[in-house]
Amino acid sequence: MTDPITDMFNRIKNAEAVFNDSVEMPYSEVKMRIAEILKDNGFIIDCKKRGAKSSKVIKIDLKYEKQQPGILGFKRISKPGQRIYGQRHSIKRVKDGYGLAVVSTPRGLMTDQTARKAKLGGEIMIEVW
Repeated sequence: MTDPITDMFNRIKNAEAVFNDSVEMPYSEVKMRIAEILKDNGFIIDCKKRGAKSSKVIKIDLKYEKQQPGILGFKRISKPGQRIYGQRHSIKRVKDGYGLAVVSTPRGLMTDQTARKAKLGGEIMIEVW
């Protein structure tokens, strides 16, 4: 697997397509932080780390409203073959504020709105709506 973050979102979208209550994926700190950001912004219900040292997984409880999934779509911006960076004033709003972008800044992963308020730029990883 060359891009674990895209794999994470593909697993979520596949689980939402068949209306599963939850989805599990291999654990990493970056994926866990992205899941926490999605939880804080209301795209998913909950995320938990489970398992022992070598077999850790992330369990994400998915959200549905009126037969619509919480995550309607996503777009990977910065890919392993081409990194995309943005300065604080060039980070754009996603879907006129209805979505969010996850930005990797010197202070860690945060949403585009938080990065603009903190006057930070960084790698624009993914857009979610």
